[in-house]
Amino acid sequence: MESRALVLFLALTLAVGMLTGCGRDRLVRADDSGQPPVIEPDVARREIEPPKIDTEDFEVGVFVGQVSVEDFGVNTVAGARFAYHVTEGFFVELAAGQADTELTSFERLSGAAQLLTDSEREYSYYNVSVGYNIFPGESFVGSGRSLNMATYVIGGVGKTSFAGDDRFTVNFGMGMRLMPLDWLAVHGDIRDHVFDIDLLGQEKTSHNLEAHLGVTFFF
Repeated sequence: MESRALVLFLALTLAVGMLTGCGRDRLVRADDSGQPPVIEPDVARREIEPPKIDTEDFEVGVFVGQVSVEDFGVNTVAGARFAYHVTEGFFVELAAGQADTELTSFERLSGAAQLLTDSEREYSYYNVSVGYNIFPGESFVGSGRSLNMATYVIGGVGKTSFAGDDRFTVNFGMGMRLMPLDWLAVHGDIRDHVFDIDLLGQEKTSHNLEAHLGVTFFF
């Protein structure tokens, strides 16, 4: 009985070996017949031309908007800015602006003499600030065009000339830069200019909010 089982096992082993050999021969013949292999390891490499990226780090431009000078109404402000981009994230900006303020509500309602002369009513400032691009990215226009853009925070120090005196000023805010061309940018900014003033005999901290739009050119 054991010998019969052994003979049967040897016969099955021999049959499997013959079938495997035949299958391998068929695979070899299939390859030799000129049929393409299932996987082609040789991939043709494409010729890629690296993009030409501008490396301009300087930015100069103008802006116009509205500034709310505390106690002196909302006034049109215009100015200029110059920036140097130290890295892709950080930049340094020098900005200056000027506005002619209105009468205070006290002057209008009381009919009293004006608190300031016309020359003292001129509001002008300059500041040096450091900015950082917190959300660089792209804005899509339609389905086939994208524009580089960045949202940034900015802050610095400077001087404000107002009411016959020069006042140390701290400014901070945020803005957005949209680039329709690689050398042209459109800005939208909101800033707060903070300084101490004692116009009515009592010193207080004055917050002067400014919102403006501008264009700049890279070179």
